[in-house]
Amino acid sequence: MKILLLYPKFPKTFWSFKYALPFIGKKAAFPPFGLLTVAAMLPKDWEKKLVDLNIQDLDEKDLRWADLIFISAMIVQKESVRDIINLAKSLGKKIVAGGPLFTTGYEEFLNDIDCFVLGEAEATLPLFLEDFKKGDLKKVYKSDQWPNISYAPIPEWKLINMKKYVSMGVQLSKGCPFNCEFCDIVLLSGRVPRIKSREQILNELDALYQKGWREGVFFVDDNFIGNKIKLKEEILPAIIEWMEERKHPFSFNTQVSINFADDEELMKLMVKAGFNTVFIGIESPKEESLKECGKFQNLNRDLLTSVRTIQNRGLQVQAGFIIGFDQDTPSIFDRMILFIQTSGITTAMVGILQALPRTRLWERLKKERRLISQSNGDIDGTINFTPKMDLSSLNSGYKKIVSHIYSPKHYCQRLINFLKEYKPGDKKGEPVKITFNQFLAFLKSILILGVREKERRYYWKLFFWSLFKKPKLFPLAIDLAIKGFHFRKISEGYTS
Repeated sequence: MKILLLYPKFPKTFWSFKYALPFIGKKAAFPPFGLLTVAAMLPKDWEKKLVDLNIQDLDEKDLRWADLIFISAMIVQKESVRDIINLAKSLGKKIVAGGPLFTTGYEEFLNDIDCFVLGEAEATLPLFLEDFKKGDLKKVYKSDQWPNISYAPIPEWKLINMKKYVSMGVQLSKGCPFNCEFCDIVLLSGRVPRIKSREQILNELDALYQKGWREGVFFVDDNFIGNKIKLKEEILPAIIEWMEERKHPFSFNTQVSINFADDEELMKLMVKAGFNTVFIGIESPKEESLKECGKFQNLNRDLLTSVRTIQNRGLQVQAGFIIGFDQDTPSIFDRMILFIQTSGITTAMVGILQALPRTRLWERLKKERRLISQSNGDIDGTINFTPKMDLSSLNSGYKKIVSHIYSPKHYCQRLINFLKEYKPGDKKGEPVKITFNQFLAFLKSILILGVREKERRYYWKLFFWSLFKKPKLFPLAIDLAIKGFHFRKISEGYTS
């Protein structure tokens, strides 16, 4: 069999980093981790080819070559999925689909897709392969069981050109112990974290190391700290030892919940292991809105203090924020701006609430007859339900937030606020590693941000402030200035 694995294109969003990637000569931030893992689960004698549409255009000859086409996608990639389906169908090709988009909304594609392999591939792909051998395929494969992820294989990295990406991926666990109303992770992976063994994780790191990778690695877990005990007693000590033996070839980042700030030992271990960035769903500075959406882990705490605690321990905090909760009033816009600016969270992803299919929020709004349309993953600041707040006020408030926090002046000040709080781990005797891509990005930043673009005044303010006040953090300051340029360009698209 000849299998073509297709990863649809992402639209321009904050997370696409479209305007930042050219500075470092990359095409995409992350590879299609799920498809690479699925590829490793397919029969060894099958020919496999992977095309990531974020890296290259889809060539019709690749479609003609394939016996079967596999697609995996998220909701935000839906438009590109439609384009792929139309082209594949025009050539008479059969399509097998999986991933979050189809797992929570396959009914929308019943007339377009030949076979759905839903949920976690460790549970459903073997069922598909068994029926495929018999020549008796069903339309839909799903399972009500959460599979043991000790069977998850190492992704088939040979199918991609690693040099095109900013970061590779590793997965420690699946599942999240929390159950936020708007989130679909519980639907996709369950509430009880299932965690891989020490040996599995070291084997996955070895696979990347042996491929020559020496840059960032993203632990793709929805909540990396779901099982703190095993993490502290087994996994992190093993990663620390592995990294020290190989002279720290990687830097790590991942996603955690805000209660991470309460565990001093865990923060120290993660920094020692090589983690330098964590993404946290803060969502809102308003307690009533956090209660409404079931974000109980964020309640009864000073969120600003929690963020600063993490920054002080040597970890940059990226965060997600949401407006449009029923409890939100027009005062939320200024409160959100103040919180973000004061926190020093440079990468602050602000979106309007979306009701994702089959989430608790979706079901509630459906009962209340407030749903308007399917979700698009909040790629353009739109909303798919009738909010309690006046819609025009909500839209104008959203535009006010993103235009403010990503204006050159306010972004520069927030970046400086962060650098003042950030205290990276002490690495005495270790030289600062500057890669060729980082040096190239530095030169391009001078030419583009320092000369051509309207943020040049604030670029040079940051340039000299960090050079003289925080020289060890100068490379990070330039990196974040470049990302700020991307955020500004995206926010201008949202607010135009």
